[in-house]
Amino acid sequence: MHAVPLPLCLVVLGAVLVVVILAAAAIGSVSVSLGDSWQVVRAHVFGGTVDPAYDQIVWNFRIPRVLLAALCGAGLAVTGVVLQALVSNPLADPFILGVSAGGSVGAVAVMALGAGALGGLGVSAAAFAGAMLAVALVFLLGQQRGKLNPVRLVLAGVAVSYVFTSITSFLQLQTEPNNMRQIMFWLLGSVAGAHWDQLQVAGVVVVASTVLLSLSGRQLNALVTGDESATALGIDVKRLRLVLIVLTSLVAGVLIGVAGGIGFVGLMVPHLVRLAFGVDHRRLLPLAAVVGAIYLVVVDLLSRTVDPPNELPLNILTALFGAPLFIWLMRRDRSLAHS
Repeated sequence: MHAVPLPLCLVVLGAVLVVVILAAAAIGSVSVSLGDSWQVVRAHVFGGTVDPAYDQIVWNFRIPRVLLAALCGAGLAVTGVVLQALVSNPLADPFILGVSAGGSVGAVAVMALGAGALGGLGVSAAAFAGAMLAVALVFLLGQQRGKLNPVRLVLAGVAVSYVFTSITSFLQLQTEPNNMRQIMFWLLGSVAGAHWDQLQVAGVVVVASTVLLSLSGRQLNALVTGDESATALGIDVKRLRLVLIVLTSLVAGVLIGVAGGIGFVGLMVPHLVRLAFGVDHRRLLPLAAVVGAIYLVVVDLLSRTVDPPNELPLNILTALFGAPLFIWLMRRDRSLAHS
């Protein structure tokens, strides 16, 4: 599999992603055929007319949700790849920098105390602000003699996460019982209620960051061999780490703001892609983005179809699938077992 050219891999996986997106847009409480789903998308992209009822269901309700799931899956998978290289820890994921815990404080504060609690910010904006505050604290605490230390960074992330998680728990105790379902659903991740406006910011951030990070594949390959080796190759390690932290934090913060805390994607997908396609980050990053998108679109589809008419938060299924698969990966890859 390693010898398969990257463009061919991307074309095949891209085709799978398109089919999965169309299928997810067709399946729901009101069934729409795959052909009708495609006709609606084609009509909006290339022009044409379609059944107004199908247009409302597919284009206004399902496509935004499916695309947001794809963006979240791609963004979390890419940031997982980068952070595992950045901190030299195969168990790292996008929330290791306290992003999830910080975002949760901001969002829960608005839901529990009202929009006035954070100067009129909405849930998404408050979640992003909280995520960035947590990252700033972790960044300050993770430095040693003016340089970022990967071990201190991880420890700082754990410490800050515990502090922010305790604040979130306190806020939950202060809220009305009627708000608890909304809060718990958000904390466990969901793309329900997605709309086109959300896709604009998330799409620009995820696509632009994925492209920039993919262009850093050679530097990441050098970084995983050690700071000294990377420096010998002419790489400014301090600057590279700073840029990577900023980009991954931005992506994770934006995605938490629009979809809540979705776990396991950034931890599991990078390992699956390495297993299938190799460890070269020039291949790993773009392929992880597509595989992550496919994975979360499928998970979101299952979340709204396994127990109709109820809908499950995404974290229930990502953990249900992710934990056993990660245990299998850990047993198969001894480098994980001895990390």
